[in-house]
Amino acid sequence: MTTGKSIEKPAAAELSERLRGRVLLPGDDDFASELDGFNQISEHAPDLLAVVAGAEDVREAVTFAAARQMPVAVQATGHGPSTAADGGLLISTRGMRGVRVDPAARTARVEGGTQWFEVVEAAAEHGLAPLNGSSPLTGVIGYTLGGGLGLMARKYGYAADHVTALEIVTPDGQSHRATADQDTDLFWAARGGKGNFGVVTALEFGLVPVERLYGGGLFFAGEAAAEVLHAWREWTATVPEDLTSSLALLRLPDVESIPPFLRGRLTVHVRIAYLGSAEDGDKLVEPLRAAGPLVVDTLADMPYTRCGEIHNDPTEPIPYSERSMMLRELDEAAVGALLELAGPGADCIDLAVELRQLGGAVGRPPKTPNAVDHRDAAFALSTLSLPDNRPPLVVDGMAAWGTGRRYLNFLASPDAADLTESGYEPATFARLAEIKARVDPDNLFRFNHNIAPRPRQV
Repeated sequence: MTTGKSIEKPAAAELSERLRGRVLLPGDDDFASELDGFNQISEHAPDLLAVVAGAEDVREAVTFAAARQMPVAVQATGHGPSTAADGGLLISTRGMRGVRVDPAARTARVEGGTQWFEVVEAAAEHGLAPLNGSSPLTGVIGYTLGGGLGLMARKYGYAADHVTALEIVTPDGQSHRATADQDTDLFWAARGGKGNFGVVTALEFGLVPVERLYGGGLFFAGEAAAEVLHAWREWTATVPEDLTSSLALLRLPDVESIPPFLRGRLTVHVRIAYLGSAEDGDKLVEPLRAAGPLVVDTLADMPYTRCGEIHNDPTEPIPYSERSMMLRELDEAAVGALLELAGPGADCIDLAVELRQLGGAVGRPPKTPNAVDHRDAAFALSTLSLPDNRPPLVVDGMAAWGTGRRYLNFLASPDAADLTESGYEPATFARLAEIKARVDPDNLFRFNHNIAPRPRQV
């Protein structure tokens, strides 16, 4: 069923005259290529596509849509889609690129379509680093609005915790600059509330004084999964907040683009990002190196500009489903259950089953409150799989250790929007829904991890 309203060519031409960018209709040259996102599990089919060149284009496009009650979708890189845009207007922000670093203030300002590698490189010139995630190709805005659980999370918290200002076009077509002192409800809601409140055209956030780290990965054969998982679980209880790590059970296909030692077999990959010295890092990881026979060891001192090598996330677009849950603990029984679900001999089809250690700064409330919840979780569990009709067996099977919450940035699938409420505590979700009712009462921004408007009960 199409949710938008059919757009005639004269109306599209009217919008085109108001934009510096381009307006495309289905069947136009470049329409399909402009729709392509990194995660191809969601097939967008909008009535109209606005390829915007700047914030004023965004304002014009949203005003156009609001006047016609057209639902609006937004896409920069398309790493974490949920609800596909079926009808309506899709605003492509991928052309809005730009990074400005203020080294004295240790801040950065980025445009709406900027990717993390651009910020990493710009900040590195001043001995600084952003709180980016595992993939440098991810869009800054979408990642941060969902919280942003990055490589230095235990030391510095969520990326959203460091946002100082955001510029946003709300569903009425109005531009706002939201900060801790201005448009405070919007500022609180957007940081953690994903794309429910408008189009963020620029973001300002703090940088941290990091030039290098001790990072990389330890790869073990799948047969050693039990020994490595138990060792990693015990080890995470001893490490400082300067160290953020994760463990992934990988089942990657036998294709040429994947390193031979990972193809067609189960492999255990421990990922390390440590802000201390390489010498101290070597001492810290000794218990892990002794957990089983190593296949590959890439741990080394590296400039922060090489941080993408820690996880080595895919760089080519693929369709994949991603599920997540937050764990309150990871005891021996939890490890045993996970091994039964995804270890050697398990009937598991997930390409990756990952555990990320939380705690530290992500477990503490930020100086300026935001809508990012699950501060009480000890670990984040996520799975990544090719499109398949099977239920999420690993995530469902670990429910006994879950907090009942999910991390929305690790939730990409056709039914992901139905799970949005589980990303928040009840009070947080209720406040988000009330703000949504004021900002977007008609829920025009619903092609996302949707928060439906819910007026305050009197």
